[in-house]
This record gives sequence, structure tokens and C-alpha cells, in this order.
Amino acid sequence: MQFGIFTVGDITTDPATGKAPSEHQRIKNTVEMAVLAEQAGLDFFATGEHHNPPFAPSSPTTLLANIAARTDTLLLSTATTLITTNDPVRLAEEYAYLQHLSDGRVDLMMGRGNTGPVYPWFGKDIRKGISLAVENYDLLRRLWRETNVDWEGEFRTALQDFTSMPRPLDGVPPFVWHASIRSPQIAEQAAYYGDGYLHNNIFWPIDHVKKMVDLYRERFAFYGHGRPEQAIVGLGGQIFAARSEAEAIERYTPYFRNTYVYQGASLEEMTQHTPLAVGTPEQIVEKYLTYRDTIGDYQRQAFNLDLGGVPHKEIMKQIEYLGSEIVPALRAELEPTRPEGVPDAPLHPRHRALLEGAEPPAEEPFSMSNEFDPLTGRKVRI
Repeated sequence: MQFGIFTVGDITTDPATGKAPSEHQRIKNTVEMAVLAEQAGLDFFATGEHHNPPFAPSSPTTLLANIAARTDTLLLSTATTLITTNDPVRLAEEYAYLQHLSDGRVDLMMGRGNTGPVYPWFGKDIRKGISLAVENYDLLRRLWRETNVDWEGEFRTALQDFTSMPRPLDGVPPFVWHASIRSPQIAEQAAYYGDGYLHNNIFWPIDHVKKMVDLYRERFAFYGHGRPEQAIVGLGGQIFAARSEAEAIERYTPYFRNTYVYQGASLEEMTQHTPLAVGTPEQIVEKYLTYRDTIGDYQRQAFNLDLGGVPHKEIMKQIEYLGSEIVPALRAELEPTRPEGVPDAPLHPRHRALLEGAEPPAEEPFSMSNEFDPLTGRKVRI
């Protein structure tokens, strides 16, 4: 299983000091989080994408490229890439480019986004969010897998004889997880293509999570991609660890009360009914093992550590808890008992070769160099 962390990049006042970090410091701190995640033995780091205050990460590929230059094995991901308000052409280009810079250490968790005002800022209508997600992703897949694309749809300018550049690294597009909390249409979309499904369930009870994951797995099998247990599933989560439960609750409570999504809820209620786990590393491990018991073996566990103004020093301590105690214990329990036939989450062949100490795939020369007119970008017709 892949274990890692994700951030939405909120710039929030620390209730203990009454001060918030600057944008500059929050961005720099995020890079430090990712670097420590690799050093601590975690598998991936994922950044959110937001275009409104109080969030910093409006340019995920810029951030991930910087992290790629500072790390060696860490998988770089998103949580989530906005398939609704981004142009699929730009997504195809930017993430293929990031693939090349990072030697294939890229995948995407893709979603609609939940901030309503963002849609009109990019000329979109939130009431058409599902339709945007379906059409835009269909185009994105084609751009990564085909050259000379002719395409016409409802939401963007038609394409004629278009080839996205650069091409995916070694001809292998980034793996995609479709992220959703409550939309069965997105689980259906993931199943239709045989892609991954990430239920970012940090605010939802396990019975709802199971319902959505079961739907995805059933439809994955229906579309002929394999047995239900071979579908690629990820879950969200949130933790705060300390040496005793009482200490963890005391230290985390101000940040819980400061978190915008928890307004009106109690810490006891949320730790009882959602994946939020506040306690000792052992208690956190025990809680997260129950998710395997409920939904079966899955492929990715993403933890959030920094909502609500948790100070950077504390976030780094939480990463160390994950790397030194929580994740090793989860791996020790989950890996030996995973049934045969349950796959790992896909990795780019270059990334997998790097992790296994094998030779990377041989590079191929750019095969289309004489096929295109550099002035028009069109394929030369002979």
C-alpha cells in the first residue's frame, strides 16, 4: 500500500499565537513537508489546487517540480487537480512535462473541487460540474494517448489535428485517481476507464465510504477491468499523534476548533464517526486497521496533518510519527495478509525501476520530428 500526506495549503491563524504564516512561508513550509516525507519513508506527497483565499497552492505543477528537484524517490501527486475549471490541453501538457522532469514520479488525484465561486472565475458553471468532469477528462485521456486529435465538445474550442506536447514519458500517461466524496457519477467514471478511485473521506462515516467504494468496485468489474478486489482504491484520513491520548487531545483541540470544516462539531463526535484520529501512534494504527476490515484491502492511504493552523514545527513532528511508528506498524499488519491478486497502485515504469534498483526503460528518439510543420503545428500531408 502507498502511504503519504496531502495538503490543501490553507493559510490559517495559529490559535496559540494569534499569527498566521505569510504566503511565502507557507509555500516554503510545504516544500519542507514533502522533503521530510521522503526522508521519513513515506511514499507520496500530494498538493491541493485552490484559487481563492486563504489557500496558497494555485500552481500545483510549479510546486511539484520544485519538490521533484529536491527528492529522489517520492511520488508526486495532487489532491485534487480541478478537472472542471482547468483546460484539458494545459493539464495534458503540464503533467506530461512534470513526468519528464521527475523521471515518471507523477500521478494525479482528479476532482471537481468544492469551492463554488471558482467556477465563474474560469468561465464555468458549477451546475454543470459533472458534465465538465466527464467531457474534460475524456479529452485529457485522448490527448495523452493519441496524436493528431480531432475533437469537438460543449465546453471548449474544438481541436483539429492537435498533438499535445511533450508526449507522456516513454508513452505512459500519469496514472489517474478520480477523487470524490459523494458523487456516484465520479465513481462510475473511474470504473468506466479502469482508473483509480480516491474517496477523500476525512469528514464522512465509514458506512458512506463503503457504499461508494463498493459501487466503484462493482462497476470496475462490470466494465471488464478485472475482479472487484482488483480495483484501485484510495482513502483520505487525518491524524494528530502524541505520547498519550490526553496530550494529543489537549494539544490538538485548539486546531480542531479553528478548522473551518469542523465548525459546529465536537472532537469526540468527529473522532468517533470519521477517520480523524487523535491519540497515541498505537491508537491511530488500531483505528486505521479497521478500514481494511470494513472495505477490504486498498492501495492508497493519504493523511492530512496541517488543517486549522497547526504550526509547521508540529506538522513536521507528525510526519516523523508517521514515518517512524504509524506507517511501519500499518505495513507490518497489512502487507503480509493481503490476498494474492490484489494489486499495488500503478507506478510509471521508470519510477518502479528506480525503486527496485533496476535499469530504466530505454529512451526512444522523438519519432514525430519530421512529421509536423513547425509553423502551423499541423501534421505534414504528403
